Amino acid sequence: METELSKELGVRHAIFGFTPFPAVAAAISRAGGFGVLGAVRYAAPGELARSLDWMQEHTGGAPYGLDVVMPARKVEGASEADVEAMIPETHRQYVKDVLARHGVPELAEGEASGWRITGWMEQVARSQLDVAFDYPIRLLANALGSPPADVIARAHDHGILVAALAGSAKHARRHAEAGIDIVVAQGYEAGGHTGEIASMVLTPEVVRAVDPLPVLAAGGIGSGEQIAAGIALGAQGVWLGSVWLTVQEAELPSRALIRKILAAGSGDTVRSRALTGKPARQLRTEWTDAWDDPAGPGTLPMPLQGLLVADAVSRIQKYEVEPLLGTPVGQIVGSMNSERSVRAVFDDLTRGFERAVDRVNRIAGRL
Repeated sequence: METELSKELGVRHAIFGFTPFPAVAAAISRAGGFGVLGAVRYAAPGELARSLDWMQEHTGGAPYGLDVVMPARKVEGASEADVEAMIPETHRQYVKDVLARHGVPELAEGEASGWRITGWMEQVARSQLDVAFDYPIRLLANALGSPPADVIARAHDHGILVAALAGSAKHARRHAEAGIDIVVAQGYEAGGHTGEIASMVLTPEVVRAVDPLPVLAAGGIGSGEQIAAGIALGAQGVWLGSVWLTVQEAELPSRALIRKILAAGSGDTVRSRALTGKPARQLRTEWTDAWDDPAGPGTLPMPLQGLLVADAVSRIQKYEVEPLLGTPVGQIVGSMNSERSVRAVFDDLTRGFERAVDRVNRIAGRL
């Protein structure tokens, strides 16, 4: 599954795998794809450095990248404490009420939340980049559009390609104008932050909009046949995230969550602002239902919502409160019904790709 882009980056397969887990990212790179480590969960630069050190030791010299979250808008000069102070008391009480209805225990005294998304704040993302640029990463991706101009320039000075996710052709053109090297066309089906246009429509629109920049197809992709379809639509590869959640190398926080993912169908996800304040596809749970309830206070904008619910999410995960337990995941979850190794996933993807190409070649040969 080679394309011009995969050859430029020195990988055998044009499969870009986004994951928050270093072991998964390293395994993707070792399998011939391009592992991309998500940085958003790293609140302290030292934690990210330790993970990148581990990646260096376990990728076997294969290339890898980093994904950060730098919002298009920021609160100037505001610290995390300043931002948290903006959260209304009505919303704090609503969180307490939802948790109380489900009997979710408190964290132990002195126990810090294990789930913080301070990485949504630009100053944290910049500190992550200060660490990352000391490592030989080959790609820097931003999940919330084009990074600031100085970040793009700094990446290019280090010989690093810059990618940005887009949910529409209009967004993609903005990325091209900003100097982005790769556009990830992320369709409605995708897990996490996503727009309203499905992949089959979005991919060719973005390809036309930013030609000759390379485009990666994303959203609802979990088979080799779908990879072939994305390339047929003009993409130079695919960006996969959800399919890695149930691989054996992943570090999901609970067996209960893994069971929920394996049992879920493609209709069991919802785009909700419950987690971060921006529409993000995730498992539908009583937690997402509570935040989408018109009788509730409604969600707050990013990053307030993420800071508001951080401790609650940690408690839900720690105590495995199944009605509330969820995770960002795409509609491809309906095909994720077994735990396999990253290598086994790649074997299935490559075989499916070959089947699709052979099928098209047979049809073309009969014309």
